[in-house]
Amino acid sequence: MSATRRASELETSNEAYQKIFREIPPSSPSAIRDLPLDKLIPFFTADIGFKPYPPSKLKAFAEQLSEEGLMVRIIVRPIGDGSYEILAGHNRANAAKLAGWTEIPAEVVDADDARAIVIATSTNLIQRQNLSIMERGKAYKALLDAKNRNGQHNALANETTFGENRQRYNARKLVAEFFSVTEYEIRKAVKLTRLIPELCNIIENTPKQLNLACADLVADYDADSQQAFVEMCSIEGYQINKAAIQHIVRRCPPPSADRQAVFQAWQEARDAAYKRLAAPPRKISFNRKVFAPYLEKVGSDKELEKLFLEFLRERVK
Repeated sequence: MSATRRASELETSNEAYQKIFREIPPSSPSAIRDLPLDKLIPFFTADIGFKPYPPSKLKAFAEQLSEEGLMVRIIVRPIGDGSYEILAGHNRANAAKLAGWTEIPAEVVDADDARAIVIATSTNLIQRQNLSIMERGKAYKALLDAKNRNGQHNALANETTFGENRQRYNARKLVAEFFSVTEYEIRKAVKLTRLIPELCNIIENTPKQLNLACADLVADYDADSQQAFVEMCSIEGYQINKAAIQHIVRRCPPPSADRQAVFQAWQEARDAAYKRLAAPPRKISFNRKVFAPYLEKVGSDKELEKLFLEFLRERVK
C-alpha cells in the first residue's frame, strides 16, 4: 500500500512536471533514509498556501502513527548544512513530532525549484477535495509563476523572446489541462490571491460576509484600498452585496482609491438600497371611465391585463 501510494506521489508529480514544464525529471534515483525531524524545514520555496491539519486532526493522526507506523514516506530535497526541505508530507512530519518520534522515513529526491513546486502542489491538488479556493489559488499561482520563470529562462537560452515562448506554451492552459479544470477557474482562483490576508480569512472563515462575486471585484484594488472593505465586513449583521461593490467600483475605480471616498460610495449604495426597500410597490392605474366602452367587450381584468401586455410587447420590439 505504502509503496503504491509513494510511487503515485512521485509519478504524479513527474507527469505534471513533464506536461506543464515540458521537461524530463532528473534521472538520478531517489534515496531512502530515516531523517532527524529537527533537520526538516517546511516548504519555503514558494507560498503554496496549503493549511496544516487542525490540532484535533493532527492529534488523531499522531495516535494513528503510534499504533500503525508511517504508511507513506515523506518526500524531501537536500538544501545544505544537513537540512532538508519537505516537499510532501508536512502533516506526516508534524504528527510524527507530536507522537514523540525523533526520526521519520523519507525519500530524498534531486529537484530544482520548479520540480520542487510541482511535487509540493500536484498531489494535494489532485487528491484533496476539501481544498478552499484560496488554497487552490495559491497553488495554481505557484505553478504558473514557476512555469513562466522557466519559460523565460528557456527563451533566453534559445535566443527567442519570452512572449513567443509563452504564446507557444500558455502556462495557464497547460495547468488547466493537467488538473482537469478550466482556465477560467484558475484565473478566478489566482486573482483572489491578490486579496490581503484579512480578506482571505473572511472568505475562508465567514464567507457570508464576503462572497466570491464581491471578492473578485475587491481583488482589483491595491492593498491599502482593500483595508476599507475589511471594515465593511466587520459590521455585525451586515453582508456586502454585489450591487454595493459595483457602485463603489463605478465611483472609485480600482486599482487605488481613497478610503473615505470608498466609504462614501458604500454609504450611497446602502442608502439607495434602503430607499428601494422602503418605497411602496409601483402600481399602474387607469381611468376606468376612459376605458369604459371597451371594458364591457373585454370581460375580466385578467383578460385586459393580457391584452395590454401583448400590446406592449408589440410596441417595444
